[in-house]
Amino acid sequence: MIPISKPHISAREIQFVTEAVSSGWVSSMGAYLDRFEKEFAEYCGVRHCVSTANGTVAIHLALVVLGIGPGDEVIIPDLTFAATANAVLLAGAKPVMVDVRRSDWCLDPQAVRQAITPKTKAIIPVHLYGHPCEMEALQMLAKEYNLKIIEDAAEAHGAEYMNQRVGSLGDCATFSFYGNKIFTTGEGGCITTDSDSIAERARFLRDHGMSKERRYWHTEVGYNYRMTNLQAALGVAQLEQASFFMAERDRILNTYKHILEPEGLSLNPHLQNTRPVNWLTCVVLQNATREDRDLILVDLKNQGIETRTFFYPLTAMPIYEGEGNPVSAELSAQGLNLPTFPELTDETIKYISETLLQATKHILV
Repeated sequence: MIPISKPHISAREIQFVTEAVSSGWVSSMGAYLDRFEKEFAEYCGVRHCVSTANGTVAIHLALVVLGIGPGDEVIIPDLTFAATANAVLLAGAKPVMVDVRRSDWCLDPQAVRQAITPKTKAIIPVHLYGHPCEMEALQMLAKEYNLKIIEDAAEAHGAEYMNQRVGSLGDCATFSFYGNKIFTTGEGGCITTDSDSIAERARFLRDHGMSKERRYWHTEVGYNYRMTNLQAALGVAQLEQASFFMAERDRILNTYKHILEPEGLSLNPHLQNTRPVNWLTCVVLQNATREDRDLILVDLKNQGIETRTFFYPLTAMPIYEGEGNPVSAELSAQGLNLPTFPELTDETIKYISETLLQATKHILV
């Protein structure tokens, strides 16, 4: 089976993790943690990186740090992974799901404006599948209505909007370093920000709300949201290969596009003033129903190719409250993800592409 994704683990990762193990610093303190936070902040072009146990708790922590809780509303895209909504609910606030744009699959600023109420306190733009949101319009809305912006950049490490890296475009941003992400620490996440006060409070609450001056004295209820030194060692090695990862993912997407787009298939968007990254290669089957798409995925699986559907709209799931959104529903029904990882050869991409074209020929007529 050709997997949808797998981490690239080189001798460097093994060396650094082994060094961390040998040092005895295997938990939430150690030199690799300091180094990873410093280097990832520099990579994003911000002053601070606060590492966390995973990307979901990073969003939750960011919301709490910004004072968002019961009675507040947070606008998020309907088309995103459930963690975005779950973190808002964990903070006690209400997620308000609005539609995305067909052009970039990200938050529609016009839909955001229409959803703002006196209870709205924040916007969480999700840079879906590696494409940056239209941040200028969202920044203007945030300024007009005094709202906070928390970028959800879990899928977009290294992407750029108007020559600025994601992670530097809001009050703060959150990342995931799960095993299928562009950079991985196994599990793990972080908050990035230019704000000294946001970073300081995030570090405080991340470590049980323990006083800096008096160890084991707790002045607030906090959380154990810390990353380990072992995870950070893996992350440092991954960051050293950032240029390689980006180049390989560009090669993969360009190879897929060269084969599939002339046949009428639509792949990852790329709008002006953005530099998307190819977290997962995406295909939208514009003439397909959800049932058509699902049968195609079964066909590819039978040919030894693992694929994924696009995320379901949050409003389609009974656990979330909200009216459906047409673009999110259509993209969800028609979208699929193809194998994307640095070791994928051009020959294998050709096999996957030809197999997909054979499976979709009945809807490409």
